[in-house]
Amino acid sequence: MKLGRAALGLLLLAPVVVQAVEPISLGLALAGVLTGYISYPRLYCFFAECCGQKRSLSREVLQKDLDSKLFGQHLAKKVILNAVSAFISNPKPKKPLTLSLHGWTGTGKNFVSKIIAENIYEGGLNSNFVHLFVATLHFPHASNITLYKDQLQLWIRGNVSTCARSIFIFDEMDKMHAGLIDAIKPFLDYYDHLDGVSYQKAIFIFLSNAGAERITDVALDFWRSGKQREEIKLRDMEHALSVSAFNNKNSGFWHSSLIDRNLIDYFVPFLPLEYKHLKMCIRIEMQSRGYEVDEDIVTKVADEMTFFPKEERVFSDKGCKTVFTKLDYYYDD
Repeated sequence: MKLGRAALGLLLLAPVVVQAVEPISLGLALAGVLTGYISYPRLYCFFAECCGQKRSLSREVLQKDLDSKLFGQHLAKKVILNAVSAFISNPKPKKPLTLSLHGWTGTGKNFVSKIIAENIYEGGLNSNFVHLFVATLHFPHASNITLYKDQLQLWIRGNVSTCARSIFIFDEMDKMHAGLIDAIKPFLDYYDHLDGVSYQKAIFIFLSNAGAERITDVALDFWRSGKQREEIKLRDMEHALSVSAFNNKNSGFWHSSLIDRNLIDYFVPFLPLEYKHLKMCIRIEMQSRGYEVDEDIVTKVADEMTFFPKEERVFSDKGCKTVFTKLDYYYDD
C-alpha cells in the first residue's frame, strides 16, 4: 500500500509525461520508476516511513523533552537520557536495551515511553516500528499462555527481521500472567544472531506498578526526614525494585528468567508526585491546548486532587492522570 502511494506520488510529479504515453508504455515506465524507487533508499524514505529513519538521535533534544514534559522524576530523567542516547549511538551493542519502569499510575511511565519513541521515529507510538502490548488486552486468558508465547515470539522475530531498531513496549506487566514474558528471554540475551536474526539493536520497555509501594516508602522516609526528593539515589531502590518484581506473585516478572539472568538493564523508579508537580502538569496541558495559563484554575484543579498518606497528604494518589479530565470542566464549551 505504501509502495503504491509512493509510486503514485512520483507519477504526479510528471503529469505532462504521463498524458503523453500509451498504456503499455506507461506500464513499462511505471515498472522502471518502481525499480529506481526501490533502488534508492533515500527516495523511498521520502514517501514512506523507513526503519531507523531518524538515525541521529539528539541527546540535547531528548533532554529538552524530558525536562519540559516530565516532572518530579529526576532519577528517571537521568537513567533514560544516559541509557537511550548511549545505546542509540553504539553501532554494535552487545544486547538489546531493556528498561523496566516502575511506579504508581500517573507518574509518567507511559509518557516516557512516548518520548523515547518520538525521539527515535517521527511517528512516535504510531510508527510501524513501535509495538505496544497491553497485558489485559493482548494476553487476557491464563489458559492461552502457550499460544500467547508462540504468537509473541513470532511477532517479535518477524518485526525485528523487518527492522532491527524495533521498539517493543509491554504495559501492565503487573497484570501479565506469570511465565509469559519468559518467552522473549532468548531475544534479550547476549546472542549475535538467533536463526539468522540479530536482536541487539532492538529496545524493550516494560511498564509496571509492581514495586510502587517500595518507591513510596523511600520517598516518604526522605520527606519525613526533611530531605529533598532530589537527594534520592538510584541505589536507594533499584535492587529493591528488582527483588520486589521477582517475588511478587501477581507480577508478570514473578520468578522470571529475565530478572534471574540479569537481562533487564535498568529498573527505573518513578516517584509519587507532589502538589507542585500536579500544578506543573496542569500548566503544560493548558499550553498544549492553546490556553493562556490561568493560575487560579491551576490551583483549583490541583486542589481537587486526592493525596496520601491521609494525615500528611504528601503525594497524589493518581499522579497527573486525571488532571486533564478535571481541566475540561473549566474549559467546557
